[in-house]
Order: sequence, then structure tokens, then C-alpha cells
Amino acid sequence: MSRHHEIPALPETMVLGYFDAALPPVLTVESGDTVTLHSHPAGGREALHPDPARIPADLTAALDALPPGPGPHFVTGPVHVRGAEPGDMLQVDILDLKFRLDWGFVAILPLLGTLPDEFTDYETIHADIDAARGICRLPWGLELPLAPFFGILGTAPPAAWGRVGTPVPRAFGGNMDNKEMRVGTTLYLPVFNAGAGFYAGDGHGLQGDGEVCITALETGLTGTFRLTVRKDLGGQWPFAETPTDLMSIGLHESLDEAMRQAVREMVRLVCARTRLTRNQAYMLCSLAGNLRITQTVDGNKGVHMLMPKTALVSEAPAQAR
Repeated sequence: MSRHHEIPALPETMVLGYFDAALPPVLTVESGDTVTLHSHPAGGREALHPDPARIPADLTAALDALPPGPGPHFVTGPVHVRGAEPGDMLQVDILDLKFRLDWGFVAILPLLGTLPDEFTDYETIHADIDAARGICRLPWGLELPLAPFFGILGTAPPAAWGRVGTPVPRAFGGNMDNKEMRVGTTLYLPVFNAGAGFYAGDGHGLQGDGEVCITALETGLTGTFRLTVRKDLGGQWPFAETPTDLMSIGLHESLDEAMRQAVREMVRLVCARTRLTRNQAYMLCSLAGNLRITQTVDGNKGVHMLMPKTALVSEAPAQAR
């Protein structure tokens, strides 16, 4: 029988700005268990809401207690999943996402973003979050629909890498800032260490593909995930599936190379799920695959391809093989 666990947003259950395979787990679970974890928004004190009454005490406590790392993100974890070994994949089913705050912030920051040399009048704004109505209200009055997700979902990096800052997404996942990681999506993450070491953080209330100014609507989220060890998948790179699409993920400092990686990975995934040849899978990507820019601001840029599951036939026509 699977069990359910909960991780509060306390200084002892999270770190600020880094991942490290040497960190002890804050929780140990069995494969197939569910975990609800609480998180704080990225950013420091300068990003806090101007009304002190709207700042939760646990966020202030975390800012006071945790030494900062090379990144601005609180990450909750790591969670040790028994049975996970290097070479496995960790299946992360995103079951539920809830807002912990009734506000979020958006910022233009020095030397960051897609156009850092053109936007030097740095500014931070705060938006009101109305979870009941499913909208956020920007300072100039515009209301936009909420679409929450965690910007950071990952496993512990390879031990040989040492302590790794949170900003740059890599083979272990991390700060992918992929807005498709919503309720109903399943993410598959490579395991590089015994127990996997699952993390989540960097709650977003809303983001466009690209996240061009460097921030989404940064806020605090509570997420519930099912964590399952998969020894049958193989692979050394994250991928995902939504209720309707298979998703490959490319991450590279070059947007062109990230795109090539997303296409290459989708060809591999299609071949693994069908009896298509590699050539046929490549042609299918041209006909039915949809490339999207995930983000352009995290060092390694992101491109993902969405392939409708309806296009994944069980076998190729006999004359085409």
C-alpha cells in the first residue's frame, strides 16, 4: 500500500540556491508513495510584498535562517526514494498544485533576461492572486488566468559535479521553467544517485513560453506528487507527457542546439513507443511535432517538442518498413 507524506516549508526541509548530491534526505519514501511539499517563492527580501501582513512567517524564517547559495531559488528536498539507483528514471506524477500566497512578483533585473542591455530601468511589480477566481490582477488592472507550475523539478545532480547552482537547468532537470509541468503531467527524470534525491521549488502562478524578462509570476506553491522508480525506461535526459502529448526536452546554451536536442530526443521517444524506424519517426516529427521555446533566460536555454499521442501508432504500415 502506498503512503502519503508531507514536507512543510521550514529551513530544515529546504536549501537556498543550490543542489548537492551530498545533502541528507529530508524524507525517505517507498516507490509509489505520494508527497505533498510546500515551497517559498524565488527572490530575496527585495521581492517581498510591501505589505508585511501578507508575508508569511515561515518565509521570513527561511530568509533569516538559510545561507544563500549561487541561485535565488528555495528548493524543498531532497526526497530519498527507496530502490532508485543510477541509471533508473524517476517518474513524477504531478497530482495537485495549490497557491500558498495571495500575491506574486514580476521583475526586471540587472544583466538578466532576453534583452538585458535594452531594459536597464529595473523594476519589480506585485500582482494580486485570486485563487478562487483563477486569476491574477496586475497593477495596471489587467486580469490574466492563472496556470500554476513548479519552475524547478529535479533529482540530485551527479556527485562528481559537487554543489550546483539552481539557475541553470541540466540533465537532472532543475530550473527548466516549463509551463507544461501542470497538474496531469508526468515528468521522467534521470537518477544519478541512490535514492534519486527529488527536489521541487520556484513556484510560478503564470508564465509565457520564453519567460523573456527573467521572471514568471513568482509565488509560493504547494505541490503533491507521486514518485515511482522506473527501471524499464533507461535514458539520461528528462522527458514528460501531458494528458494529450509526449514531450521531449532540449537544454543548451545555444537555442539551436537545444532545438536539435529536443528533436533528437523525440525521435528516440517515438521509436521507443512505436515500431517506426528512426527515419519514419523523424518524418513524423516534421508532420505532427510542435517545437516550443521553453525559456531563453536560464543560461541553458530550453526548447521542448510536443507530439500528440494520437500520432503514436503501434506499428508502421508493412510497405513502409
